[in-house]
Amino acid sequence: MGRGKLRIYLGAAPGVGKTYAMLSEAHRRVERGTDCVVAFVEHHDRPRTEVMLHGLEQTRRREIVHRGAVFTEMDVDAVLARRPAVALVDELAHTNVPGSRHAKRWQDVEELLQAGVDVISTVNIQHLESLGDVVESITGVRQRETVPDEVVRRADQIELVDMSPQALRRRMAHGNIYKPDKVDAALSHYFRPGNLTALRELALLWVADRVDEYLQQYRGEHNIRSTWQARERIVVGLTGGPEGRTLIRRASRMAAKGSGSEILAVYIARSDGLTSASPKELTVQRTLVEDLGGTFHHVIGDDVPSALLEFARGVNATQIVLGSSRRKAWQYVFGPGVGATVARDSGPDLDVHIVTHDHVAKGRGLPVARGTRLGRTRLLSGWLVGVAAPVLLSLLLTSMENGPGLANDVLLFLFLTVLAALLGGLLPALASAAVGSLLLNYYFTPPTRTLTVADPENLVAIVIFFAVAVSVASVVDLAARRTHQAARLRAESEILSFLAGSVLRGETALDALLERVRETFAMESVALLERASDVDPWTCAGSVGPRPLTRPEDADVDMPVGDHMALALAGRVLPAEDRRVLGAFAAQAAVVLDRQRLVGEAEGARKLAEGNRIRTALLAAVSHDLRTPLAAIKAAVSSLRSDDVAWSDADEAELLAGIEDGADRLDHLVGNLLDMSRLQTGTVTPLIRETGLDEVVPMALVGVPDESVGLDIPETLPMVAVDRGLLERAVANIVENAVKYSPGGTPVSVAASALGARVELRVADRGPGVPDEEKDRIFEPFQRYGDAPRGAGVGLGLAVARGFAEAMGGTLTAEDTPGGGMTMVLTLRAAPGHPPVRPHPAARTTP
Repeated sequence: MGRGKLRIYLGAAPGVGKTYAMLSEAHRRVERGTDCVVAFVEHHDRPRTEVMLHGLEQTRRREIVHRGAVFTEMDVDAVLARRPAVALVDELAHTNVPGSRHAKRWQDVEELLQAGVDVISTVNIQHLESLGDVVESITGVRQRETVPDEVVRRADQIELVDMSPQALRRRMAHGNIYKPDKVDAALSHYFRPGNLTALRELALLWVADRVDEYLQQYRGEHNIRSTWQARERIVVGLTGGPEGRTLIRRASRMAAKGSGSEILAVYIARSDGLTSASPKELTVQRTLVEDLGGTFHHVIGDDVPSALLEFARGVNATQIVLGSSRRKAWQYVFGPGVGATVARDSGPDLDVHIVTHDHVAKGRGLPVARGTRLGRTRLLSGWLVGVAAPVLLSLLLTSMENGPGLANDVLLFLFLTVLAALLGGLLPALASAAVGSLLLNYYFTPPTRTLTVADPENLVAIVIFFAVAVSVASVVDLAARRTHQAARLRAESEILSFLAGSVLRGETALDALLERVRETFAMESVALLERASDVDPWTCAGSVGPRPLTRPEDADVDMPVGDHMALALAGRVLPAEDRRVLGAFAAQAAVVLDRQRLVGEAEGARKLAEGNRIRTALLAAVSHDLRTPLAAIKAAVSSLRSDDVAWSDADEAELLAGIEDGADRLDHLVGNLLDMSRLQTGTVTPLIRETGLDEVVPMALVGVPDESVGLDIPETLPMVAVDRGLLERAVANIVENAVKYSPGGTPVSVAASALGARVELRVADRGPGVPDEEKDRIFEPFQRYGDAPRGAGVGLGLAVARGFAEAMGGTLTAEDTPGGGMTMVLTLRAAPGHPPVRPHPAARTTP
């Protein structure tokens, strides 16, 4: 038994009519013959709602005594015993009275769904758990009854019940929501226009998010690649500090305002030393951004602003979100900071948002350790301090009449040596020690202005100074090297952790993994190459970047994977210490490639099984549906050739009509079989031309009675880019299917309309309709829904129609007809340069 379907009427505010809409839907379903019962609905003494309960079956309620009072709740056992097709359950966020089976009503609903019962329910936007704080800040009322957002998001259908604040307040004033003695208080507090407007906006934004999800799913299912709307890509720069969560949430709110926006959080790990990033905090931020629907990226870069901008431009980002600097005022002497540099270099194509937070100017914790891989500016500064500064210090000290003394002079020169080591590393520090020793000897030890030393104590002082300076420089340089090693090991561990996580999650996107390699090592292009043997040429299994590589010899870096596979990178030569991590990436790429091929082989096996199923169904169809008209033709011909019966003219005409009807059925069946065979083998090659629907559709209706179809094809429609023959065959199959199921005396409606760059042809019947779960199955070959008679065909008409529609770049879907029945929607591409003509009204003809 399958899981039941959940449909939710989401109210923008109390009193907008969600319960009324739910009961109206129940009446419509009962009229169509659906077994629908009221499991629990409260009308709250609202006359219109109470009237809607009339005519609907209601299950008994369960009475529970709590604190001396009797309460009624939904009786889940009674509903399960009744086992209706659809159950109505009002107020999904309701908290059950203590003593009930479950604490919350949504848990009761979950049990009904697990039992296979479809449920229609209601909930207001203020009861969603994630919006509790927002609603309280708007209305001043804390909602005690809430429902998890995931419960509502999992619903198969969500319908927004909305109303303008002014109309809702009028409904309140007329006494249609609360009793008269509560109206004034409600209007002046919760139902103020500002509150209702804010709640309405929350509901619209929340539902719009669900609509975007459905739109992306629809585009993926129909392989739509053209852009329908602008897409914002927001990059969030993370430092691993405590402000990261604020930045991610701010970016999420920005993304929510634009349909289809995407969040990409990126952490730039510096390779020249440790940062103040907390691994635990980064893990929390990664989980947060993934929960909000974004992605987390880890990039290694020596220059953080440049790496961030390069990443943003590489993913076609439109906005960058950064936090205000946590550095204190005096720390700006080392540079303007990442935020200011990114804003300066972003250019006109990137908007940079600097977001304030609670940790602004409170310090960045431990200072950034300096390693041996220093930039040009740092090295230049080290050499200036190590060589030029001692000379300037000597000029300053010699210009003084009474200097500080030799001991203090030695300390000052030692300070410059240590500073040179901190800025430029070991070599500038050694140069500073040597220059300082010579200057001390020449200017400050008697006899001055010579390189000789008269006093042995001064010689010892200079020697000790040089030894201490060299020792300090060595210690500083060693600490920097250890810091650099620790930073690299930490960056490598984070990358290896990502690879391990991708293995556990079963990720199989080779392009995504190669793009991660390109991001991590700042390469121009990356390719996975393979060959069958040592003498065979290399082939590219996957690549990313502007210059695809074809041979490992052409790459700047190549990493062998086994005997006949290699990961090739172009852009720069990597240091030896990076090849260990690159080897892990290469091994993972080989695993992903093998997994993709296994998935492809499984898909091929599935298609073979599907082909076997179709062949079996074809044999079954031929054994009956072909023999039936052949048998009728054979009987009629035998009767006409019989010499012992004198047939009247009327009898002969009837027999000849039967022969003609059987031949037409055979011709139609064989035509569909041939068309389906062409579609299955991929030999359908449409000849696309500009065509008017008003020219093709009437020709497709030749085979159906005139009175069974109502045609509405406006002459002002734009031309469509189709194959006329395929379109005529598809429309004929769709209309014949609709006429077959439409009740007698009720014509099938065939109407067309323009919608942007598309043209829709809608064929609506008033037949029994098809449930939502069966709508995709009716387009499969040899599928006939319901109790269609055997003579009604083999179930190829709609399959052929959809195949032809997709071959022309269109779509064919099924929808419910309002009031009962089914509507086939054929969507076609409008021909370029032919917009619809608007001044004249559409012409309407009925053949």
